[in-house]
Amino acid sequence: MPHSPLTRTTLTRAALGVALALVASAAAAHTGEGVTGGFLSGFTHPILGWDHVIAMVAVGLWGAFLGAPAIWLLPIVFPLVMAFGGALGVMGIPIPAVETGIALSGVVLGLLIAFAVKAELWIAAVIVAIFAIFHGHAHGTELPEAANPFAYAVGFVIGTGLLHLCGIALGLLTKLPWGTYAIRAAGVLIAAIGGAFLAGIA
Repeated sequence: MPHSPLTRTTLTRAALGVALALVASAAAAHTGEGVTGGFLSGFTHPILGWDHVIAMVAVGLWGAFLGAPAIWLLPIVFPLVMAFGGALGVMGIPIPAVETGIALSGVVLGLLIAFAVKAELWIAAVIVAIFAIFHGHAHGTELPEAANPFAYAVGFVIGTGLLHLCGIALGLLTKLPWGTYAIRAAGVLIAAIGGAFLAGIA
């Protein structure tokens, strides 16, 4: 069934938006700087940290690639488990190799997308949940430093959700004839960025 010009234009714009977000965030790493405010700091922190951007976009992207119900379940699992990891960070409970886990999330999720891995739903959820703990813990350790921890947390959740939606929007390109190739290419890019971050902390 042919796709309407409107649908094609909308999907193309969504893809370009995600690509620009990745490029704009590529110069930033997870340093924890700027976590001193409230809602705005929380909202911008995941968006301005490229290691978090690629992982959160990848979750939505892989969910869209896997199709329903993964397209909605994975972006729900990630923030829920991330909240658990954040609680561990706030309580000061250590998790080894947090930064390595964050970097590996981009590498692994990117490769799963690049190789079009069609994992069972529970397996996909477990993979996403494992990486979510690392992301949550990293931010949980920073949360007490915020001027308004509650507002910061709310902003962070909203920012994370928007990144997931960007991934889902990009994943809708699979509806186009060339869409699957574009998605897999995005997976290669995500894995490469994650690999660069991993090399930087090795």
